[in-house]
Amino acid sequence: MTTTSPYDILFTPIKIGPVTAPNRFFASPHSTGHGWTEPNGAIALRAMKAEGGWGTVAVGLTEISPNSDYANHPMERIWDNSDLPRHISQVNAIKKHGALAAIELGHGGMQSRNLTTGLPIVGPSNLPALRPEIPSQSQEMDLSDIHLFRNQHKEAVKRSVEAGYDIIYVYAAHGLSILNHFLSINTNKRSDQYGGTFSNRIRLLQEVLEDTLDTVNGKCAVALRFGVAEPDKLNGLCHNGEGRDVVEALSELPDLWDVNLSGWPKDSQSARFTQEGYQQNYTSFVKSLTTKPVVGVGRFTSPDLMVSVIKKKQLDLIGGARPSIADPFLPSKIKDNSIENIRECIGCNVCVSMDAYGVPVKCTQNPTISEEWRKDWHPETPPITNSRESHLIIGAGPAGLECGLTLANAGHKVTIAEARDEPGGRVTKEGNLPGLSSWLRVRDYRVYQLSQKNDTQLYLSSKMTVNDIIEFESDTVSIATGAKWRNDWIGSTNFEEIKTKSHNLITPDDIMSNKTSNISPSSFIVYDDDHYYMASVITEKLLKDGHSVTYVTPLPTISTWTQYTLEQVAITEKLRSLGANFILNCKMTQNQGFLNLIDNKNFEINIKNLVFVGAKSSNDELFRDKKLMNSIKNIFLTGDCLAPRTIQAAVLSGHQVARDILNRENKPKPLKREQTIH
Repeated sequence: MTTTSPYDILFTPIKIGPVTAPNRFFASPHSTGHGWTEPNGAIALRAMKAEGGWGTVAVGLTEISPNSDYANHPMERIWDNSDLPRHISQVNAIKKHGALAAIELGHGGMQSRNLTTGLPIVGPSNLPALRPEIPSQSQEMDLSDIHLFRNQHKEAVKRSVEAGYDIIYVYAAHGLSILNHFLSINTNKRSDQYGGTFSNRIRLLQEVLEDTLDTVNGKCAVALRFGVAEPDKLNGLCHNGEGRDVVEALSELPDLWDVNLSGWPKDSQSARFTQEGYQQNYTSFVKSLTTKPVVGVGRFTSPDLMVSVIKKKQLDLIGGARPSIADPFLPSKIKDNSIENIRECIGCNVCVSMDAYGVPVKCTQNPTISEEWRKDWHPETPPITNSRESHLIIGAGPAGLECGLTLANAGHKVTIAEARDEPGGRVTKEGNLPGLSSWLRVRDYRVYQLSQKNDTQLYLSSKMTVNDIIEFESDTVSIATGAKWRNDWIGSTNFEEIKTKSHNLITPDDIMSNKTSNISPSSFIVYDDDHYYMASVITEKLLKDGHSVTYVTPLPTISTWTQYTLEQVAITEKLRSLGANFILNCKMTQNQGFLNLIDNKNFEINIKNLVFVGAKSSNDELFRDKKLMNSIKNIFLTGDCLAPRTIQAAVLSGHQVARDILNRENKPKPLKREQTIH
């Protein structure tokens, strides 16, 4: 007897032009951070998604020519035939698992850097390049330049067909495409047939789309990736304006519409500011204007919502970039009716931040991402050892839980002792702050998985002494006791302690422990010398609790590092809307006053309550105890008590320590590196 599942619709095939996707799960194009110089890492990452059940796996933005050089952003390349072997290997690895392989061809136009090639940046008009960190202007393309670009695109399409891709993208999204720049009145100031009116500005996009269809000649499908709205741009495309007009004008041309928001900070908004499926408010109209299948994104992790948007005819395929990073096996788990085992994306955008550094992508939920080839890590298959051991882990924060789960998955006996009355460590504390509730998934996923294992125990309210640990007689001990926020003014811009008597000094730990809940509405300073999210979240909490807040930082911007997670503008707008005051370029001094770093003048801020957000100190006292070190041979330190970092780094640390424990009797394998040899 055949049983039905409410999720069966997600596993029905769908025809995309001349090819057929085996299901509705579409691993959307995104950079992996490996680029053309590290193909094995990128190939293994994408093959893992195909193995995990994603019916279509797309390769991220692929440069078509030398004058579209993204420099320190390691993109894929298909400049000439020398790039073909890498792409053929990638296609074969994806198709091996039954998935379709797609490639996103693109030219960055005014978003290119061309620092390595030395060629001029090109675009529709002679204007400053769209990279403010580069003091360059774009060369206005004449008709011969446009003809050359079209030919370069056609040649890249031919090479993509030869490589075996099933779907070839025309890319006009995120403000990162020359096709966007011709379409936008903000960047297109031309007066010829490619500028001025809408029909002229859309001309190049339509020509390239038609060129691509003619070139593939029915051998594979052609997708158009298009940002239907640009909510962060003055005079930008709008889903009920020219964004809609583009879809109406080209509705039946592509075999597949891939629709989203532009620019990238709007497309990849974090969970702090948006809910799952947030793009549907902008993109749901597309299905009503075309008979062709439509794929869209929105950080989809809920199978019920996926089914809903398909049944409502808002999308035909569920696109996933961040969710496919967090759990490459998300489709397989839905198909197997094991939804509780999905490792849900938390929307923290740590994956996004790696792009700014030009390094392989990382993930808070999935510590194995980007390690598939380099370390032979698999997200669902841990290393198995011949001997079965017992392991004691002190601390049930993100590192301790991940360490314990990895050991338990390998078939070992695991005991986790947590001093607090609830698991999760910093994740639990931070998850109760405004906008960070999705971060509790880091805790909940691991606690549930551990609860399903035999011979695995999690003890709460169990503070372990040195004697307790020694008497436990486990084969290994891992210390994962986290860190605490400092209250001595040590931070990113100050390494000397400051003794302060003029302020009621409060730490983030005090805020998260509700030690300030008895303070009646008052004034606070939040001094940010950490520069990630914490100071801004605490400012938001205090404002919502009825206090007035002055946010002070020695840097010239608010929550500076969040520019890499694409949140800085949203954070600034949120705090401004709640009534925060801002003092930038301002540093605390040894005399307990403040120094304006621009004019080098001292001044006072007459507010007593001061929340200092700076550095942390590791809770590593147990590890440094000589009696413990002399009594236990196999003792390990992991997470924030090893080195305070991000939650992602803590999870990765816990996972790495577990694998080190499992492999400690073997000779360490050298880290695989990709080296270019000519």
